[in-house]
Amino acid sequence: METKVIIDSQRIVGKRDPKIYGHFIEHFHNQVYGGLYDPSSPFADEIGLRKDVMQAIANLDPQIVRWPGGCYVSGYHWEDGVGPVRQPAFDKAWRVEDNNHFGTDEFIALCRKIGAEPYICTNAGSGTPEEMSNWVEYCNLSYEGKYAKRRIANGHVEPFKVKYWSIGNENYLPGEIGAKTAAEWGLYVRESAKMMKRVDPTIEVLAASVADLDWNLHLLREAGKYLDWISIHGYWDPLWQQNNLSPYEACMRYTMEIESQILKAKYILGVFGYLGKIRIAFDEWNLRGWHHPHVDSPTEDYITPRNLNDVNASYTMADAVFTACFLNQCLRHCDVVGMANFAPTVNTRGAIFTHEGGVLLRSTYFVFEVFTKYMGDTVVDCWMPDNDYFEVNDSVTGMKTVIPALDIVATTLSSDSSLRLSIVNRHPDHVVTLQLPTAGYSTARLHCVTAPSKDSYNDIHQPNNVMTSVSDIFNSEDNLTLEIEPHSVNVLILTV
Repeated sequence: METKVIIDSQRIVGKRDPKIYGHFIEHFHNQVYGGLYDPSSPFADEIGLRKDVMQAIANLDPQIVRWPGGCYVSGYHWEDGVGPVRQPAFDKAWRVEDNNHFGTDEFIALCRKIGAEPYICTNAGSGTPEEMSNWVEYCNLSYEGKYAKRRIANGHVEPFKVKYWSIGNENYLPGEIGAKTAAEWGLYVRESAKMMKRVDPTIEVLAASVADLDWNLHLLREAGKYLDWISIHGYWDPLWQQNNLSPYEACMRYTMEIESQILKAKYILGVFGYLGKIRIAFDEWNLRGWHHPHVDSPTEDYITPRNLNDVNASYTMADAVFTACFLNQCLRHCDVVGMANFAPTVNTRGAIFTHEGGVLLRSTYFVFEVFTKYMGDTVVDCWMPDNDYFEVNDSVTGMKTVIPALDIVATTLSSDSSLRLSIVNRHPDHVVTLQLPTAGYSTARLHCVTAPSKDSYNDIHQPNNVMTSVSDIFNSEDNLTLEIEPHSVNVLILTV
């Protein structure tokens, strides 16, 4: 059976914002210290940032990086992390001491070196609106006030001009430091955003949100006029306490659940009249949740289990295919989703793993590589009258889910007349034959992320099990037939 895709390149869905390919780094375990920042490493630059890590991140053309958290930020006081004398602090989120050697100035330096826009998430847990607005002063004012003068005294005469600022992180969760009720949150965000924009009216403000009507009822009524974005998060394989990773087939079922959060948040914005005014930032997302058991226990070891996040065998083609399906949903909903930040970039569940000898690129890395390098900037309409399907059993409920094998999004590129499609084959085992119209196009190039098995992964001594390949196809017919490999991610470029 051949699966056909129909493309209408004249029907524009919208312009994708490149910030959907954004990243996130938090002060959790070895993401920062021993990850991207390690002055003792032979790869370190003059301020301690690892050059090999920065090169790997820069290759993905990251448009925006979110920092410093995450749960960490709800107890973080930014003034401890600037200036020549850094104040160590006990991180109450993850229960470790942070030496604060990596702070605002180092984060800005990182972003400039990799060509990314900095995005700062502020402390809306134990912090105050004044502390947030002081941070904006430090970063963005030219010379006015003591905080801009402090930045200048620290050796940064020119303002950092940080455009994106988030108020809080998951403050709706009871376990978050400084958790708020929905009613408290709306008022808190209103006063915080008001002060931050009084310092710099040009900034764009985000606020921690969730696809929930009651939470947004208070948030948007009280603070909507000050907001440019709402921030939502998603981890589909929750592994906080038990690191029992879902198998490939279950992860394919999770790909069918991505869109619902986007739609709920979009409909809520619509109800309050904010469509086209406030956009959605999916500024923390990954297939798998971070493993951090016993964080509240007085007796259990809560540090060592975090090493399980960095077992490279965990990151298979399931992670790659899920990542591609997530990015496809961001493209489909580019009218409202303008930012997404993969959580995290380095170590833990990241796309890049660091070790003493260099870096290892996990399966998800190559998905970002083919999307950022080869997908277009304008999303156009495409659909499949039919598809290949497979069934997945839910081990908990015993119910079966029918999964469409192919997930396809079509784009064009403004600078030329090419057509660019992301083609994902979720099927664990079967090649799917795809037929698509190619009249007017003479050549095709297929960029593939593939592996021998759905469970293949890259490790230090086997770094090329998951990798990219490219093939040129010379086409003389009005239709092109492609064999799409199982558990694969592909970007097809059609040129005139």
